[in-house]
Amino acid sequence: MDGKLKKFHFQELDWIVTFPELVNEGKKYLYYSVSIEDRKSGNLRIQVCLGDVLDNPEFEKNVPHTVGFFKEIKDNGNSMKFAYLEIRMIRSIEEFWKFLNDTNL
Repeated sequence: MDGKLKKFHFQELDWIVTFPELVNEGKKYLYYSVSIEDRKSGNLRIQVCLGDVLDNPEFEKNVPHTVGFFKEIKDNGNSMKFAYLEIRMIRSIEEFWKFLNDTNL
């Protein structure tokens, strides 16, 4: 991993939330700028406030979330495979903050 991007896959929603490290130095998690890719719809939003992502009704109605922290996606022909470094069940925002802390974000 190059240390500049950290990615989390919210499996049930099929969202990939990407954290650029340098943009967020000194900020609290709630105010981090992130990119979010909704793989179901194909939408990509860049520089979204993480608080807005977490306040999304779609996010809230799908708790708990299975979240995988990963460094790359492997393309095996017709299917994309994630190379997760860790997977956790997230039942609250506080558990997500702890996951971010544990990955040294």
